Amino acid sequence: MLPKNVLYYGKNEPLPERLALRAGPLSLFYEEGDLRYIKLGDREVLRRVYAAVRDRNWGTILPKFSNVQLDIQSDSFRIAYDVENKQGDIDFVWHGSIMGDTQGTIAFTLDGVARSTFMKNRIGFCVLHPAACAAAACVVEHVDGTIERSKLPVFLVPDQPVLPFAEMRAMTHEVLPGVWAEVRFSGDIFEMEDQRNWTDASYKTLCTPLRLPYPVEIKAGSKVTQSITLRLKDERPVTGDRLSVSVGTSPLTFSLQPDVPAVPLPQIGLGVASHDQPLSERELTRLQALQLHHLRVDLPLSDPACEATLRRASTEASALGIPLEAALFVSKNGEAELRQFLPIIEQVRPTVGLWMIYPTKEIYSGGTPFAEVVTLARKYLENYDLKARWATGTNTDLIWLLRTPPPLELIDAVTFAITPQVHAFDNASVVETLEAQAAAALSARQLAGSRLTIVSPVTFKMRHNPYATGAVPPTPPGQLPTQVDVRQMSLLGAGWTIGSLKYLAESGVSIATYYETTGWRGVMELEGGSPLPNIFRSLPGSVFPLYHVLADVGEFAGGEVIASRSSDTQRVDGLSVRKADRVCAIVANMSDEPCQVAVQHLGSQVRVRYLDETNVIEAMQAPENFRAQSGEWLPTISGVGEIELLPYAVARIDTVIHSR
Repeated sequence: MLPKNVLYYGKNEPLPERLALRAGPLSLFYEEGDLRYIKLGDREVLRRVYAAVRDRNWGTILPKFSNVQLDIQSDSFRIAYDVENKQGDIDFVWHGSIMGDTQGTIAFTLDGVARSTFMKNRIGFCVLHPAACAAAACVVEHVDGTIERSKLPVFLVPDQPVLPFAEMRAMTHEVLPGVWAEVRFSGDIFEMEDQRNWTDASYKTLCTPLRLPYPVEIKAGSKVTQSITLRLKDERPVTGDRLSVSVGTSPLTFSLQPDVPAVPLPQIGLGVASHDQPLSERELTRLQALQLHHLRVDLPLSDPACEATLRRASTEASALGIPLEAALFVSKNGEAELRQFLPIIEQVRPTVGLWMIYPTKEIYSGGTPFAEVVTLARKYLENYDLKARWATGTNTDLIWLLRTPPPLELIDAVTFAITPQVHAFDNASVVETLEAQAAAALSARQLAGSRLTIVSPVTFKMRHNPYATGAVPPTPPGQLPTQVDVRQMSLLGAGWTIGSLKYLAESGVSIATYYETTGWRGVMELEGGSPLPNIFRSLPGSVFPLYHVLADVGEFAGGEVIASRSSDTQRVDGLSVRKADRVCAIVANMSDEPCQVAVQHLGSQVRVRYLDETNVIEAMQAPENFRAQSGEWLPTISGVGEIELLPYAVARIDTVIHSR
């Protein structure tokens, strides 16, 4: 009924070809103009090297490749291609050349020209050092010739650039004891930002310095030439072919960690749908099966539709038997807005479990008005329900919370939002963000102290652009809104949701709000189907695969999370939950290749139920029937069970492990 690739990741297109390369002792992949996962043996040296064109709102102008030439040898390579970055008034073309030699040197050059006059924030190379390099010793060579020694930061750094990684023309870090990797830059001045602030699992070195004004005009005919060169430096005693490193192939494992103290399972909710259609009886029934904790509603107090939005949300939350998580957006006219809102709330009488108070962008950008806004909101609303909790922070990326900490004395919780697509948008990059959610959550918890940490909401795409320096253009007819991702209805969407739940839960997040109830940003499709069925190819009235992930976890509401570990998180990851002696491990294949996984530390009686290309249509169209299936018996030896996962498949593994 739906093509396999649509079931996998939402669109009927093949994934970009990934070509394995070697440059002497280094292994890496070439993929659509980029270099990825540059490794020395099993140690990742660089995560990615690529060139980007960013418009005045930091939007990425996607590249179109042509004239690709490949000369691939067993231990060296040469690649050349032409690129066109064209969108709206932006027209920039460039020639790329990449060379890797037998000594482990990789050189990447960009030679480009603007064919139109346009405003840009950035054009040039980006180099990503993996987050696993945290605490690695580094040597920074600045453009003035000075040298500084430092380490890559362990804790998130919200300041840009990350010092002393600024005004750079070279950066060298220690890969292994005595083995260093130097990255040398030319054609611009480079600096580093900590991308973990946006849940990218990397430190990004980029150009041009943010100290310079942006956006800036680049005139037609302007040329841009840059290069990046990676070299290995081995300072160990000479012992033959020192950088010849063999790589073993270890079996994939997913291991429960019963000896690690378990943590409470977060209270999980959804957001009110952004369309204006009420929930049907069938949708309500299916949402009740998720055993949700709350329903989030966004209430911009200056919006005349605020009352209607509140009434709808209150009706839906009441039908689901759960309280509202009410996000109030207070503008510079906050006193008048709250005075007008109070009689509305007293008339509608919603059950509100949590107030989240956000200053709007116009006053946020003028200072740090959190204390004033929260104090004002509590003045008008505190007596409405004395049991309701209070939170503030940011309605967007963590970096805003870290830069402007909220007044902890006025609140019960701090909050921030997560999206995996601020800087990169391909499947692999989206999966990479999962582990970084743990670092983000831990940083927020450190700031919160004894207060709760809330992540609300978690969405696949940005809901709005807090970094825009100009008006965001409207969505052209026939195209998906920028807030919508076709992976929402896919198996990969389900796997990503598992990973997100795992890392947020294991990091001690207390409350997490995901997605919306219905529609193409929700957990199920509308009865009438997708507004753009040729692009967002969902089945009318069906649930999305991620619905079953939330339903599985919902069965353990009030339970706890058992720590778990994957031997290769880019290929397989999962979440383990427990309630009494019942234990459920939900394991996902994050890749387009089938795999066999050894699941460790299971009980003696184990059942497994798969969600994959063979039954996902049934699971979407008849979720009640799918959820009634108990799965098949899984034989185990000494607590280890072998499961076979098709591409992007999800396995629910149920067992009994008696508490100690």
